[in-house]
Amino acid sequence: MNLENYIRTIQDFPKPGIGFKDITTLLKEPAPFREAVQQLTDYFSGKGIVKVVGIEARGFIFGAPVALNLQAGFVPARKLKKLPAAAVREEYQLEYGTDALEMHVDAITKDEKVAIVDDLLATGGTAAAAARLVEKLGGKVAGLAFLIELDFLNGRRKLQPHEVFSLLHVVSE
Repeated sequence: MNLENYIRTIQDFPKPGIGFKDITTLLKEPAPFREAVQQLTDYFSGKGIVKVVGIEARGFIFGAPVALNLQAGFVPARKLKKLPAAAVREEYQLEYGTDALEMHVDAITKDEKVAIVDDLLATGGTAAAAARLVEKLGGKVAGLAFLIELDFLNGRRKLQPHEVFSLLHVVSE
């Protein structure tokens, strides 16, 4: 199944010059949605994953079913002030300014093998922040997986030395 056929590009969204990859067209169809989740699960299968981190918000859509398939726990990496209990924070750079992710301090314990899942790898800043949060809590990042990778932005560079897996690659804007 060619998953690319289920993702549409919306030109000039959210601003001129951007070709937004809209995954809602994949999510509304059970077969390609199931296939994407299965391929992400297969990547992590046999790696001893104990927790799956999903990055807010679309990473929740893929991370939660991957966690269930792996019989692992699910940990949300949330935007600031969204978690009710004590949390650790990690900032990352945006095009103009900074943002941050948080995780509960008790979400991951020492030496747990952790998978990180999101829908899109662009510049890598958000995913790198999620990896730093896992490590700050004592976990071991077993890899990062994405539905789509925008290769022309070189985001996987920021994720070294971690393994990166993407189902789909966009080589140019």
